[in-house]
Amino acid sequence: MAFGSKSNNAGRQIELKGVFASAITPHRAATPEVDFSAALDLFDFLTNAGVEGISIFGTTGEFLNYSFQERQRLIYLGAKRSRVPLIAGVSHSTLAGAIQLADEAVTSGADALLLLPPYFYRYEQTEIEAFYLQFAKEIRGGVPVLIHNHPNFTSPIDIGTVRKLSETGHYAGIEDCSGDLKYLAGLLELKRSRPFAVLTGNERIAAQALREGADGIISGAACAIPELIVELFRTKEENEKLNEFKDWEERFPHPIAIKQAVALRKQKSGPPLTPLAPATTQLLDEFTKWFIKSNSAH
Repeated sequence: MAFGSKSNNAGRQIELKGVFASAITPHRAATPEVDFSAALDLFDFLTNAGVEGISIFGTTGEFLNYSFQERQRLIYLGAKRSRVPLIAGVSHSTLAGAIQLADEAVTSGADALLLLPPYFYRYEQTEIEAFYLQFAKEIRGGVPVLIHNHPNFTSPIDIGTVRKLSETGHYAGIEDCSGDLKYLAGLLELKRSRPFAVLTGNERIAAQALREGADGIISGAACAIPELIVELFRTKEENEKLNEFKDWEERFPHPIAIKQAVALRKQKSGPPLTPLAPATTQLLDEFTKWFIKSNSAH
């Protein structure tokens, strides 16, 4: 499914299919401020590796650590620099914040938006539905919006809620990070009855999801090892090296391993934004040796 953008990149089409790298947000060594130059270099790196698009300020991008101004500026600069479409995460703990971020992202040139349920507190499905319906009513601009289901970090979105939201025509698809194959089957069943893109955000089930009809993958691992994720999309087969990477990645707080791997690919990422325990630091050293030794570091 191809969608036109009415943003500053008017005329650029986004097809919600293929590999979208969920990018880290590089930051300066001594502060949490965004390193805009490093971020733009990272966009070039990912584009050259063959991804169909880049998702910024998602969970891998540690969006909640950055101000509205920083988020808007990176979207603006990224839309000018990137040769592939940008999906901008506009998640916030409040409806008003999400609407403001969305309006600014569209004005700044985002090609699509990605929205979690409001985070930190747990919400019932009725509140989640109301949140998404009101968001769709209030935002300006004509770019597609993706629902983001990530139950590890926010309230889960039931299939019934997704169905109701898809029926409104306001949502172009979903990124599902649950890794739940039964949930995936429900999404794919829904997709058969209406135009609705299903993108998995879970690399563990990505090959199976693609074989069963998912449109693509939004992948944090693709920020560090984009070649492997592009190959996975092409073959729709499990990848041993990717599984090894995931085994390591899941031993750290997210997205520590991805940021370290990005740095080992000679892209700036910045140190962890929270301190690591000595044992975790030692483990990160072991991961670094493994990553350098493996063929993942192309």
